[in-house]
Amino acid sequence: MMRFFPRLLLIGLLFSLTTAWAQNILSPKEHFGFNIGDDYMLATYTQTEAYFKKIAAASDRAKLVDIGMTEEGRHQYMLIVSSPENLKKLDRYKEISQKLARAEGLTDEQARALANEGKAVVWIDGGLHATETVGTMQLIETIWQLVSRKDPETLRILDQDIILLTHANPDGQEIVTNWYMREKTPEKRSLDNLPRLYQKYIGHDNNRDFFMLNMKETRNIGRQLFVEWIPQIMYNHHQRGPAGSVLAGPPYRDPFNYAFDPLMITGIDALGAAMINRLNSENKPGFTRLGGSVFSTWYNGGLRTTTHFHNMIGLLTEIIGGPTPEDVPLVPNRLIPNGNTPFPVRPQKWHFKQSIDYSLSLNYAVMDYAARYRDQVLYNIYRMGKNSIERGSTDTWALSPKRIDAIQEAYKADPKKPTSTTNAALAQYGLLPRGGGMPVKYYDTIMKAPTLRDPRGFIIPANQPDFATAVKFLNALIRTGIQVQQATADFTVAGKKYPEGSYIVKTDQSFRPHILDMFEPQDHPNDFQYPGGPPVRPYDAAGWTLAYLMNVQFDRILDGFDGPFKKLPYGELLSPEGHINGGGSAGYVLSARANNSFIAVNDLLASGVEVYRLPNGAGGKSSVEAGAFFVPASAKAKSLLDKSAKDLGLEITGVSKRPTTSMIKVSPMRIALWDTYGGSMPSGWVRWLMEQYHFPMKVIYPSDIDAGDLRKKYDVIVFVTRAIPPVRGEENDIFRALEREPKEETTPAEYRPWLGRITASKSIPQIKAFLEAGGTVVTIGSSTNLAYHLNLPVKNALTEMTSSGQDRPLPGEKYYIPGSVLRVNLDSTQHATWGMPNLTDVYFDASPVFKLAPEAIAKGTVKPLAWFSSNKPLRSGWAWGQSYLQDGVAAFMAPVGSGKLYAFGPEITFRAQSQGTFKLLFNQLYSTGSSPQSGNETVSEE
Repeated sequence: MMRFFPRLLLIGLLFSLTTAWAQNILSPKEHFGFNIGDDYMLATYTQTEAYFKKIAAASDRAKLVDIGMTEEGRHQYMLIVSSPENLKKLDRYKEISQKLARAEGLTDEQARALANEGKAVVWIDGGLHATETVGTMQLIETIWQLVSRKDPETLRILDQDIILLTHANPDGQEIVTNWYMREKTPEKRSLDNLPRLYQKYIGHDNNRDFFMLNMKETRNIGRQLFVEWIPQIMYNHHQRGPAGSVLAGPPYRDPFNYAFDPLMITGIDALGAAMINRLNSENKPGFTRLGGSVFSTWYNGGLRTTTHFHNMIGLLTEIIGGPTPEDVPLVPNRLIPNGNTPFPVRPQKWHFKQSIDYSLSLNYAVMDYAARYRDQVLYNIYRMGKNSIERGSTDTWALSPKRIDAIQEAYKADPKKPTSTTNAALAQYGLLPRGGGMPVKYYDTIMKAPTLRDPRGFIIPANQPDFATAVKFLNALIRTGIQVQQATADFTVAGKKYPEGSYIVKTDQSFRPHILDMFEPQDHPNDFQYPGGPPVRPYDAAGWTLAYLMNVQFDRILDGFDGPFKKLPYGELLSPEGHINGGGSAGYVLSARANNSFIAVNDLLASGVEVYRLPNGAGGKSSVEAGAFFVPASAKAKSLLDKSAKDLGLEITGVSKRPTTSMIKVSPMRIALWDTYGGSMPSGWVRWLMEQYHFPMKVIYPSDIDAGDLRKKYDVIVFVTRAIPPVRGEENDIFRALEREPKEETTPAEYRPWLGRITASKSIPQIKAFLEAGGTVVTIGSSTNLAYHLNLPVKNALTEMTSSGQDRPLPGEKYYIPGSVLRVNLDSTQHATWGMPNLTDVYFDASPVFKLAPEAIAKGTVKPLAWFSSNKPLRSGWAWGQSYLQDGVAAFMAPVGSGKLYAFGPEITFRAQSQGTFKLLFNQLYSTGSSPQSGNETVSEE
């Protein structure tokens, strides 16, 4: 027995030593060789990943989670930090967080019990925009502080919170740090002139991808935010603050989106107060908020803003600073304290460490708030979800500027309204004294009209022309935590019959704001600096309704409904299996209406299988539209199409009779895509699209264009927006661009071929020669400027005549359309528009609109492809002065020599969201020779 005790003592001693060693966590200085915030020093992602692994191995307060791979093949990590006791029960706390956020089947009492049991889940990220280096470095410092400190506040935070510290862009950190640290002399280091985008395809637009979730990194993050953890609070770190301030933060300026629960907005107010109070108490001035910055909560699609539509308190700060010291500039109008900036900062030299210290204070303010009000934070996300379920289960009417205008118009149009007085006019603006106001009947006229109710749900029929794209839309919803249901049999709702396999999205669920935002139009207010003054630019888009942009066919259902529906598990993606219908003894027909048909065709062409297009369609048991693809029967074709039908969800028709006329053979083209030094985000999106749809292509730069002989190398060149400069003022624009561009002698040799800009003197003649020699050029957005460089008979439709007889662009007071969804007419019989409907929605962002010159109309040298037939084409967003668009041409084709120029004013590939207009690009990427004689051969199905 006596021998047993020494052995126990030895085991205890060894355990103590092991525990002590395990808690001996390396500081950042010990790991990286410098303190976080040291001037002129940045860490790579390789170093950061190694540090995260060491932290997780050494600390019982941290758990490392691999949330997925990045676009460049790196592991993306989230470090979960909490008390050791909490980490042992993570599954239970995640379950509570999910239950409260989804609010399904819970009573208030049950929700309060879960809120008392659970822990506040707080998300803190860094590095999304990799050149905003404070974000990544503050993440490292925050992790170190949380796992090493033992003060009461930190211990309380660890006890009450679960903190999800997530690296938002590993690839970007590696690219940016290597670029900055390449210079051996610290004082010469600079973030300027990064040669390529810091996310493989889309760079800064990685913060515009969070309702679509196209990129691997955004999908990784989205799953944690919307499916797995659903944190109550998320904090997204960015740069940079407005000049003369240190940072901009919550609360944000109006407008906010009308779909939000008010608790979300006031929750932002409460967290914002905690953040600014902490800085003020620590004598850290320079926090500006509200109207002190441009940031709002209107837009959906950002990492922070998409969470708002999921009842999370989404926080954003934009702070100054970086590894190279800088100056806080003198901005006199920011020096007087006011409600926007209660504690102004004075001009001074600013060091990296100050930004890190501010960020740490802000993080602690957020975590401390969550810890102190843990049960309230948890209960409130339940309450917002429950509110959404209740609103989606009853008749509701959403308020918006259009509804307010309708109330006022009803008042004005009523011949029996009170005529007395000044009060009648004042009533419209809420300026009456107590007891006054407009009669309530004008409210009831609009806000109780049965047809103006919010929908109870949406039905996406399975028998629509491009069902696979509709499923992509549904998967975007599923990735953001929306519950989707599927019909297990045919059913009828509101007198309309729907087939088995159709999908249903009901609004009686907690993330109702996001559902409405994806299906319903946004109604941005007319926002001007003062009456009659210039417009206030939205922070990003004003309208983006995804169902419109993807051309998804759906029905809004205003009354409660049910049917043979099964609920699909949260987060489980759809992959509908297509079919080959018929035996296909003569061949197969693929619809040009289906985007995925282009993937199948590209795979066929790559394998040497012949493909044709039917320019006039064909008859038969089912009508075949103009531009459909025909594939002659062969064993190879059958094998490839079987796979395409299964993998791509295509419905392919097998036919017994091969068309003998009206067929054009399809050949792949040598495709070039313009890009530039530093990287173009629109070009990156198109490059990603080309890869997704299996179009082989090559990225080219201005120097490639200036070198000439383009026709020998390429068949088609694509110029996305901002590639082709304007004609007027071009010299100054190019001069300024070249001034900002790095010098060739200071640029690493591998990047020198990327330098340069498209110029009128050198580049345009080469593009013209390419066209005249039979090449095809596709221009999008502002790159339709090429039409003016080529002196085509078109002009800007959005101008007015000055008193001196000169044309000038319409001023913002008369016409202003930021990013919004508009409707255009199409001539869908033309090769360029095959597969498109006669009416479609386009993404329009101050886009070019044209008028054809009389000679173009007389000679038919310019063929309109899309135009505005209405004086009210707005579908979603904000369009001030939209009547100016009527009869304007949105897209056209013009022959230039033996070649063709396609000009698309709207952003037809916008952020890979506008899938309804992808075909306007894809159709131009095949060589189809000359159009044949008209014909309409019958194709017999088997």
